[in-house]
Amino acid sequence: MLQIISVAALFLAAAVTISGFVNKDSIYTTLLLASFLGLAAAGETLVILIGAIDLSVPAMISGANLMSTDLAGKGWPFGLVIVLVLFGAAVVGVVNGLVTHRFRAPPLIVTLATGAVVTGATLGWTRGGQVSGSPPAWLTQFSSPIGKTFGIGIPPLIVLWVAVAVAIGIVLHHSVSGRRLYATGANEAAAVLAGVNTGRIWMGAYTVSAVGSAVVGLVLVGFTGQGEAGVGDPYLFLALAAVLVGGTSLVGARGDYWRTLLGALIMTLITTLLVGHGAGEALQEILTGLLILMFVGLYGREQRVRDRV
Repeated sequence: MLQIISVAALFLAAAVTISGFVNKDSIYTTLLLASFLGLAAAGETLVILIGAIDLSVPAMISGANLMSTDLAGKGWPFGLVIVLVLFGAAVVGVVNGLVTHRFRAPPLIVTLATGAVVTGATLGWTRGGQVSGSPPAWLTQFSSPIGKTFGIGIPPLIVLWVAVAVAIGIVLHHSVSGRRLYATGANEAAAVLAGVNTGRIWMGAYTVSAVGSAVVGLVLVGFTGQGEAGVGDPYLFLALAAVLVGGTSLVGARGDYWRTLLGALIMTLITTLLVGHGAGEALQEILTGLLILMFVGLYGREQRVRDRV
């Protein structure tokens, strides 16, 4: 309820203080920006629910963005490019899950390392991020605030985000896989004794995170019209902030993706208000950092579910 009230209050503040905010194009643009953040934070939510973290998100976004543009510029069919990029992302996700679970390596260190490998490999392949390709017209339409879905004036990317939110909500709360994921985050030892393959849960969560990040990198190509090195960097903390502000706890097994959806809307509206009132990138970074500190301080004091039972 607090998150819903926050979204309503921020929307009202933007409507009152920013000229032209309350019109269809402006609202669609805001929702589109929230969609990028919400999709980037989707897998992060699952990873945090099992009690881990994924800091390779920005590297996966930038890598998919540059690689897809570069391959398209070399004449590769864009459908094949999408398959290859998403397959590569899935491999990285499996590696993250496998290494962190089987070898009990700290997820923060492992995902930073794989992110560095992806960044280095991408920059090496693209000659330092110098790409000349451009997205196909359908992808530009897909990521545009004036795009249409089956002839209806709703941007397709927003529809995709809603569909992803519904799908993740159903999986988390109405499927065996969802119950197993929460059980793994609550008490992995007990989950193993109950017959849950926790290794598969870890690899699945990290794979969703990596593939979701790659999807964001792909749709950002359509939004900006070009590949850009470092395009995923802002999502390093924004995705984490969206999860935390939404109310998902860092201790695992508490929260869901619908809360992250609200968190993405809150962060986007805050950014819109700051930009609309002339605030620079520095102030936005400071506010994001303060929000993360506040919520980490709040959730960091909670006991894990297994310690409460």
